[in-house]
This record gives sequence, C-alpha cells and structure tokens, in this order.
Amino acid sequence: MRKFNAAPFAVAGILAMALCAMAISVVPAEAKSARCFTTDDGYYPCDFRGTDGSGSFEISAPGKPTFALIVERPGFASAYADYGTGRNVPLSGMYVRERDQPACWSNPETVTKICAW
Repeated sequence: MRKFNAAPFAVAGILAMALCAMAISVVPAEAKSARCFTTDDGYYPCDFRGTDGSGSFEISAPGKPTFALIVERPGFASAYADYGTGRNVPLSGMYVRERDQPACWSNPETVTKICAW
C-alpha cells in the first residue's frame, strides 16, 4: 500500500495563505506631488494618484475640485469632479489624450482640459 505524502499540500496551503495576506494588505497608491492645470483653475500644485493600470488618475488640491479621469480605452477617458460635496459629478463629453502633451486630456465638446505633470 502506498503511503500518502501531505507535504506538497502543506506547501500549497502556505503559499495560498501568503498570497491572500498580500492581496489583503495591498493599499491604494499614495498621492504624489504634482503640478496640475485645469481650464477653470489654471496651474496649481496638486496631489496626483494613479487609480488603475490603464492610466486613470485622480488629482486634488486644497480649495480646488478633485478631478477623476477614468480611461475607457487607450486615449479616451471620462471625467468626474467632486466640488467638495463628496459626490463625483460626471463631466460631459469624452476626454482625449493630447498627442503633443500626453500629460493633458482635452474635451473637444466643452473645450476644457485636465493636465497633471
């Protein structure tokens, strides 16, 4: 009769627990100091935080709206603004990444721009 070897299952269990612990301990990306520009507010120092692997981001600064840009597909994004209420308000139209200045996204319908360097 063959003897059962539990060692491979124990190693697999330990690895699974380690992966779960790492997944639980993942924290959102920390904000980094940046320079921002919006059509309404001009240039100002801000905090920049990437929100996913597609290039979506959020910018915020005291006394300014918090903007969230969500990349829908490469080069195209939707945008939201929180004007201090804690509620994201959708901004109309689609934002398009500028070819000559990739830190900027422009909305041809509303002639507005959001940039972060």
